[in-house]
Amino acid sequence: MPSTRPEGREQITGLILCGGRGQRVGGADKPLLEFQGQPLVARVAAMLAPQVQQLLISANRNAETYRDYGPVVADTLPDYAGPLAGIVAALDIVSTPLLFACPGDGPNLPGDIVSRLTDGLNSGAAAVAHDGQRRQPLYLLLRADCRPSLKRYLESGQRSVHGWLETLDTREVCIGEADAFRNINDPTDFH
Repeated sequence: MPSTRPEGREQITGLILCGGRGQRVGGADKPLLEFQGQPLVARVAAMLAPQVQQLLISANRNAETYRDYGPVVADTLPDYAGPLAGIVAALDIVSTPLLFACPGDGPNLPGDIVSRLTDGLNSGAAAVAHDGQRRQPLYLLLRADCRPSLKRYLESGQRSVHGWLETLDTREVCIGEADAFRNINDPTDFH
């Protein structure tokens, strides 16, 4: 692993994870649901875009709609294999040394989360946000050269983001803003 920290947003691709089934919201494509007057994904994209060189959207449906926010990357694993499937698909195409991933249903993304995780990465393989109480594994910055490790992990049938991060040199970065990581998971959360 490189021992120096890549500088600046030009070194980072952002990935918004929008590939879920939406089971908690009646099967709806949750990041496209409106929250405070705009789709959740629009809010996340607006916060993330200034922090990265390029935005990608991981989505398995409604690709035409998601293209309004960035190029769409569909995972190739069957049956909604989870966020790691979207991450590995993005790692197949990124040209930057770093990838930042976050969920498309987290409307309170901090405006400096990418720089804070970059500062905490140092020589590690990945940096993950910690809200002061627990690790937030879907808010993570990782080196693009982690792809072979992730591919092996997925090929073994495992799907846990937390489990995969345990196999890497993962650094936790205390963001300390629990509300920043609150996902919209229930229809009542939209009101």
